[in-house]
Amino acid sequence: MQVPPFSLSQQIDNLGSDLEEAVLGVLRSGQYIGGPQIQGFEEAFANEVGTTHAVGCNSGTDALILALRALEIGPGDEVITCSFSFFATAEAISAVGATPVFVDVDPATYLIDLDRIEAAISSATKALLPVHLFGRPVDMGRLMAIARKHGLRVIEDCAQATGASWNGKPVGSFGDVGCFSFFPTKNLGAAGDGGAATTSDDALAKTIRELAVHGMPKRYLHTALGYNSRLDALQAAVLNVKLPKLKGWIQRRQCIAQRYRAVLENIPGLTLPNDVPGHSWNQFVVRISSDRDGLKQSLQELGVNTIIYYPIPIHRQPAYSHLALEKDSLPVTEQLCQEVLSLPIFPELIELQQQHVVTILEKILGKVHSHGNAETNVNSLAA
Repeated sequence: MQVPPFSLSQQIDNLGSDLEEAVLGVLRSGQYIGGPQIQGFEEAFANEVGTTHAVGCNSGTDALILALRALEIGPGDEVITCSFSFFATAEAISAVGATPVFVDVDPATYLIDLDRIEAAISSATKALLPVHLFGRPVDMGRLMAIARKHGLRVIEDCAQATGASWNGKPVGSFGDVGCFSFFPTKNLGAAGDGGAATTSDDALAKTIRELAVHGMPKRYLHTALGYNSRLDALQAAVLNVKLPKLKGWIQRRQCIAQRYRAVLENIPGLTLPNDVPGHSWNQFVVRISSDRDGLKQSLQELGVNTIIYYPIPIHRQPAYSHLALEKDSLPVTEQLCQEVLSLPIFPELIELQQQHVVTILEKILGKVHSHGNAETNVNSLAA
């Protein structure tokens, strides 16, 4: 049996006729940029997130850049975030000329360590950029209290957390702006790139919308240097079909995660991710105490395909070598990058596939444990 880390095939089969009708409707309309599909999606997504506005754009990365620009964050400013995330989190900060300041993460949650934020605040700090990584929400009550205390703006990176919530309130509705990705592997995925910025600030929404279309408040009038970053009507049509299914898909992800947690809790050498109400489980990321890379290879040989999010932290990427951070400046982040492994999870993952994942893990890690040597190469034990 082959178990993929993620698959859209069953979802496409389930939604096929609706997707075809929606996409063909756009093609026949000739309205490929803007129009009713865009307006309908933005209104529905804002309602889903609990904000007054949602502005569609080209990608989650662009949503971050547009949010930072709209908040007038730029050269000389610092934005506090975490290094254990996809590169775009920091890249967007640098793209507007500001400097990312990395804070280590909590080893239990993989999220920015709220106890370390205040020590990183300087006179140049203008904003906090928390990441709701793998679908797990940051404690936004605590984070917003820190932001208010120090007069800082907040941009939420919700790229992996569409449908997640903190204390019953959707992520993307706490900060000044929430930034979402509709990359196909996300909880709500388009048929290509796509993103959105959410806010309840009318002025911010207006600025983001203008910046996304060449800094143009009205046709052929340009008041700022903006971008060409529009969500196109074809992607909006796909998202309009999928959005009503989101809550059900999140519930399926939660059920799959609960089953993993129940059956994997006693496997030696495996640390499971913490659960919390409102977790949307875009990824189910475990920690492997020894030879993570060898385990990944052995799993693949036995039909279980996994992914490492992330093998290299942002602050160790060549693009950020100029920051010259000390080797042990973010020890938890660096340790996680050596240990994390994402197991297969998507709404259509069937119980038989999940049981295969569990059986193979038990087989490999059980053999490693029985040998009594944590340094044993798991590749030699996979057969």
